[in-house]
Amino acid sequence: MARPPKCRRVERLPIVTYFKPQGIPMTQLSEVNLTVEELEAVRLCDLEGLEHEVCAEKMAVSRPTFHRMIVAARKKIAEALINGLAIRVEGGNYQVKLSNLTCKKCGHKWQGTFCRRHTKCPFCQSTDWEEC
Repeated sequence: MARPPKCRRVERLPIVTYFKPQGIPMTQLSEVNLTVEELEAVRLCDLEGLEHEVCAEKMAVSRPTFHRMIVAARKKIAEALINGLAIRVEGGNYQVKLSNLTCKKCGHKWQGTFCRRHTKCPFCQSTDWEEC
């Protein structure tokens, strides 16, 4: 009997979860499914430029597991770009990491997930905050 998959840690949930090629009607469109943890692997490795070892540590998985995730994600993205497919980001086996945040305006501290563009201080609604 196979061991159940280990839950992966994700720092941020994606804001946009569907990408569609321009000029192709939805009725004629095929899509590939990218899991949330595969998108997190792409974010950490390709966008932030972190080494696989560091990425694996951040996602609470082994380096070989991280390598498999990033290879699978890149293959799906390449397939979508080359063949004109839509990319749907959903599902997976993950847990969102909670961060400690501090408002620079009022000094309020809170714990939660964040998005650079949308997160606001729950006390004063300021968008000027930092991760501690």
